[in-house]
Amino acid sequence: MSQANLTIGELATQASTNVPTIRYYEEIGLLPTARRSANGRRHYRDADVKRLAFIKRCRDFGFPIEQVRELVKLFEDGDRACVEVRDLAQTHLDTVRRKLRDMRQLEASLASYVKSCDEACCAGPTRDCTIIEDLSAVTSEAAAGSAGERRPGSRKPKGADTPARPAAFKQIRRT
Repeated sequence: MSQANLTIGELATQASTNVPTIRYYEEIGLLPTARRSANGRRHYRDADVKRLAFIKRCRDFGFPIEQVRELVKLFEDGDRACVEVRDLAQTHLDTVRRKLRDMRQLEASLASYVKSCDEACCAGPTRDCTIIEDLSAVTSEAAAGSAGERRPGSRKPKGADTPARPAAFKQIRRT
């Protein structure tokens, strides 16, 4: 059933989103400015439902706003090459894969911290906590010293011989 004069609330319901999101998308130009009635109410068309659903789906897949803007242009202009859409999707896929790799490295570092704490100090007071010690350490390689150098009195917990050293999340070494 075609509805030519949807209110903003009806549009939000049909597109499974909310009113502030619709207003935001209008403000940044992802949705065209709605026609207004004499009393100032916004009115939308079925095409707006489809466009908003498309935008929402792009955002659900994590596309950043600028890529969504490009995808909307491609969505609106059906005569452009499909490979443009594929290239945007590939770029986003590459970004997602990089983030996943970084998150796996972060997971390994956090697991190392937890294991270190379990083995060395978790029954004691926080002043002896290896996690707090590691998180408060200076992260600069120059300030941390060489890999073999240790602070007098510092201890190395069992199992912390080779913690993960992610590129995106520098592992803090006890020195």
